[in-house]
Amino acid sequence: MNSQEFIEASFVKKTELTADTFVSTNNFETTFYILENVLFKNSKELKGIDIGYNNFQLGNITSVNTFNPLKINVFYKDFNTVIVLDNRLAEIFKIDFNSQTDYKNVSHVSTGSDNTLWIFNQNTQQIELFDYKTNTTRAKTLPIQSPVLDLKSNYNFCWVLTEKQLIIYDYFGNLVKKIKNDGYTSIEVDNENVILKKENALFYLKKSSEVIIPIRLPNLLIKQFSATNETLYLYTDETLQQFQLKNL
Repeated sequence: MNSQEFIEASFVKKTELTADTFVSTNNFETTFYILENVLFKNSKELKGIDIGYNNFQLGNITSVNTFNPLKINVFYKDFNTVIVLDNRLAEIFKIDFNSQTDYKNVSHVSTGSDNTLWIFNQNTQQIELFDYKTNTTRAKTLPIQSPVLDLKSNYNFCWVLTEKQLIIYDYFGNLVKKIKNDGYTSIEVDNENVILKKENALFYLKKSSEVIIPIRLPNLLIKQFSATNETLYLYTDETLQQFQLKNL
């Protein structure tokens, strides 16, 4: 048993950000956020000019996944549709799950390798690795018995947070690990380590462990958060705060 009591988070800096939803900040300090149902990108290469993407006819943006900055996924749940964008936020692909021969009622979407998405199909209660270029399912899991709260992925694994468990699957849809959910409501993945949110606190799960450890943070109202290479970004009241995770 790992006896470590908590993970230290050292304050680095904070910047002003007006957003309805903070999405992510990456290694190159490129920040993605949603304001008035428009996805914005702000980066050093843009010299302070934010570029935006909107598709109002598809309703409200449900989620955005920026794991692959060359294939950003924007999910519109009300229209059961995903738009794939390039690094300039130009459309490169549209996936309308309503028009699939094998109809999929999708509630969660995340990035896979190549031209794939990890999706949760509510009709079958299964996680699928869906190839949107060939309209085929490369892998699928067994049905999930508990409501899905969040879904994150990289090219090799998929992490599914349900009301009862955190479930990890490999690229072939095989079960890797299950850990009891003790009240966590959302997750982020950083180099296959998982950060979990519970009420207004964050916790850390090392990829080689099953012990969830609290992250020691100032008393902040955390609206959204993201992590990259042991750097934690917290969006509070119009402020994006950056912390370095220590003693991992």
